[in-house]
Amino acid sequence: MKGKDKHVINLPRRIILGDDALEELGNCMKEAGAENVIVLMSKTPLKLLGDRIKKILSGNYFSFKILLVGDRDAFSEAKRIEKMLSFKRNRGKTFIVGVGGGRVIDAGKILAWRRGLEFASVPTVPSHDGIASPLASAPKGRKRYSFYTVMPSMIIGDVSILSVAPDRYFGSGVGDLVAKYTAVRDWRLSHLLRGEYYGEYAAGLAESIADRIMKCADIITSDKFEGASILIEALIHAGVLIGIAGSSRPCSGSEHLFSHALDLVAGYPALHGEQVGIGTIMMSKLHNCDWTKVRETLSTVRAPVTAKDIKVSEKKIIEALTIAHRIRPERYTVLGDKGLTKKAAEELAKSTMII
Repeated sequence: MKGKDKHVINLPRRIILGDDALEELGNCMKEAGAENVIVLMSKTPLKLLGDRIKKILSGNYFSFKILLVGDRDAFSEAKRIEKMLSFKRNRGKTFIVGVGGGRVIDAGKILAWRRGLEFASVPTVPSHDGIASPLASAPKGRKRYSFYTVMPSMIIGDVSILSVAPDRYFGSGVGDLVAKYTAVRDWRLSHLLRGEYYGEYAAGLAESIADRIMKCADIITSDKFEGASILIEALIHAGVLIGIAGSSRPCSGSEHLFSHALDLVAGYPALHGEQVGIGTIMMSKLHNCDWTKVRETLSTVRAPVTAKDIKVSEKKIIEALTIAHRIRPERYTVLGDKGLTKKAAEELAKSTMII
């Protein structure tokens, strides 16, 4: 660990994947010694899966509540739910379960972190690697930032649920996975130029994820069940890598900075993975890599590859590119310290057919 402070690696102790994997939720809670289970769900998962989860959790030796996560950001919803619940140490072991998309899972991680509890992740869409990482996203002013919460103790990926998610969530998941292609290169660049700690093992695994997902693009788009299986395994693998590295570096680089900058100037125009995918196309060109391979992968899975696809003006794309380096100035990437000029940003976006 030369050149890096030591860190503790917390990994999920149980991951269950497959058809009808949700049926194992009750057994998982029982075997974990849970006495109280708090299930967080947003409106659509609650409507589709609420009764099924009640049936799965009923009849066990623990109490449970299913609570609705509202429309506000994950941090605000976690704080609201925390106030609703009376967490008493003498009431036994409490487990937080998040069933839904990224915001619900983030809210669950934040709640578990704030109260020192364990968390189980049950994603319903294969859209990004937050389903298995210790990071959560929250707003701060006009910006969003990621911070460490808890690594999910358990992850249940029910492919029969994930496979019926809308197509755009598949494209988003692929976008967040191909991002590792540029994220690792940014990490390596920072190591060479700034002496930042670089984990060869985590970096190599991240690169293999991106490479594998590009090879599987045709399967993902032609067979949603098999595609969901591939995506959930890769997304979990990527999330766990963040825990191994003690940093989001193997999974998040200049392409994520672009996405965050786009959120800032265009008001969260698309899904996180959709924006990151577009960013990866452009950052691959800056790294002098095969950006056409990234673009073809995203096109194959019908993910956005142009500003028009995500209903963002050319002006906003260029603006986001010129300020992306300022989103996390402590994190060195191919964008450098000074970022791109307006002319360079315009040339990059045009040469990669984003605008």
